[in-house]
Amino acid sequence: MAETPAQNGGIPNGPWILAATILASSMVFIDGTVVGIALPAIQSSLQATIAGVQWVVESYALLLGALILTGGSLGDLYGRRKIFAIGVFVFCAASIWCGVAVDIRQLVIARAVQGVGGALLVPGSLALISVNFPPEQRGRAIGTWSGFTSITAAIGPVLGGWLVQHASWRWAFFINLPLGVAVLAITLWRMPESRDTRDPVHLDWPGALLATVSLGCIVFAFIQSMPMVGVAGVLALVAFLWVEARSRAPMVPLTLFRSRNFSGANLLTFFLYAALSGVIFFFPLDLIQVQGYSATEAGAALLPFILFMFLLSR
Repeated sequence: MAETPAQNGGIPNGPWILAATILASSMVFIDGTVVGIALPAIQSSLQATIAGVQWVVESYALLLGALILTGGSLGDLYGRRKIFAIGVFVFCAASIWCGVAVDIRQLVIARAVQGVGGALLVPGSLALISVNFPPEQRGRAIGTWSGFTSITAAIGPVLGGWLVQHASWRWAFFINLPLGVAVLAITLWRMPESRDTRDPVHLDWPGALLATVSLGCIVFAFIQSMPMVGVAGVLALVAFLWVEARSRAPMVPLTLFRSRNFSGANLLTFFLYAALSGVIFFFPLDLIQVQGYSATEAGAALLPFILFMFLLSR
């Protein structure tokens, strides 16, 4: 592997690198909470069905989750700073598209593109911290990144609710733009490039394709009540496992699941975020459309929950 600032003991522009990675990751985490508060306004403005607004959430999460491992591999191969910057640019461009969408279908597609941008920048954030900080300072740097992104995620629902109530739901997406411009400026001027040069890196394109198809079909089947599509998704998932077991450079090495800690942590995370996704989707809709809360009040109602998540996650 080529020598990095962390390996030669220096951390030039360390605060700038932390600032860029925190702001970029914050855009992704904020969108996960702000959009939930904006859903009732989006449904009313675009005259969407409940399945339509559900796709506004799921198209983003689907592409983000399915491609995040691919995003990390691209950074190793082509340069972590480069892929990180491309991810920020794609995310911001998609945010503009979301903000000007004229119907629910256009908004869903734009959110999917946002997910692609997030999949490029999120793994790059931690990778850039890891290669630019020496081991004795890396833990503190990652802790700082985690703490500040959690704080921004907590602020997101309140800020988003205020914007939805006093401006428009479209500002829930436009707020990403100043953050994105700042991140790109810092990245291009203050962040060194790095890549993995130890061995040739081969992207697991069959695995990435099968993961996306399988997850997409399963999610589509649940939302649209189409069992046959769900069966196709399960078959694609089986094919994904078969490919990963035989790939020379798998996206997900299946041997990892022999570890009880790894398997248990992932199973727990699955249950946690399955519940969390349901709460973030249905809770604001109930508060605003049924209980009569304003968008700002609904955002504030999520704040204690997010703060408890932050305090107890360690």
